[in-house]
Amino acid sequence: MTLITPAAEMTAAAAAPALRLDAITKTFGSAIALDRVSFAIAPGEVVALLGPSGAGKSTIFRCISRLAEVDAGTVTVLGRDIGALDRRALREHRGAIGLIFQQFNLISRMNAIDNTLAGRLGQVPTWRAVTRCFSREDRQIALAALDRVGLLEKAYQRADSLSGGQQQRVAIARVLAQRSRLVLADEPVASLDPASAANVLTVLKDIARERSIAVLCALHQTDLACRYADRIVAMRKGRLVLDAPAAAVSAAELDAIYYDTAADAPG
Repeated sequence: MTLITPAAEMTAAAAAPALRLDAITKTFGSAIALDRVSFAIAPGEVVALLGPSGAGKSTIFRCISRLAEVDAGTVTVLGRDIGALDRRALREHRGAIGLIFQQFNLISRMNAIDNTLAGRLGQVPTWRAVTRCFSREDRQIALAALDRVGLLEKAYQRADSLSGGQQQRVAIARVLAQRSRLVLADEPVASLDPASAANVLTVLKDIARERSIAVLCALHQTDLACRYADRIVAMRKGRLVLDAPAAAVSAAELDAIYYDTAADAPG
C-alpha cells in the first residue's frame, strides 16, 4: 500500500489544474460556437486567450461560470465538474471565480474600499450584504487588497475620480478580497493607455504568482499577451488553433490567428 503524506497531498493539489476544459462543445441553433475545445490552467499560471471577434472567447467564459451549459464535454474548476453541481454548489462555485471586465464594473459614486468590499458579498451573512454593514475583519481584508495593488491612499476616494488604470486595479483588489482562486479577465486593458495597461497586467501577473491564482485573460493585443502571459491559447471559428508557451509563439502564428491568409496580414 502506498502512503500519501500531508506534504504529498499538498504537492498533488498544487499540481492539479485550477481549470480544465475537456472537449467542450457549444452550439446555438445551427451555429457551432465551440468545437471540442480542450485546455487546462495551473494555479499561478496566466493564460492569454486570443482570437478574433466571434471566435468563441466569450462563450468559453460563460461556460466556465455555467451561465451557458455545454452540449458536450466537461468543465472542471478547482477539481469539481461544474455540470454536476446543484444550485447551492453552483453559487459557491461562482463565488470562487473572480471577474475582471473591460469597463471595470465599479459603482462610480462609491469609494474604492466600498467597491473592493463587493468582493466579500458572497462570504458574509445576508443581512450584512443587504445593509453593506461589513465587519472590521472584512474592511481590513479590503484595505490589504487595495494596498497590494498600490491604492491604499485612494481607499476613500470615489471610483469615478480615479484614472482608468486605477479603476482597473480596484477591480483586481475586489478579486483579492473575494479570495478568488480562478480569475476570468475579459479584455481588462482594452480601454487603457499603454502605460496603464502594462501596470495593470504586471499587478495581475504578480498576484497570480503570489496567491497561486489561475488567470484566463482574453486579449486582442498580441504584444501584451506575449509579454505578460505564460501561455497563449488561441481560438478561431470556435476551434482551438494554438496552445503554446508565450515565449515560443512566432509572429506568423499570431497572424494566422486573425487572418485567413498571410497576404491578409498587415505588412
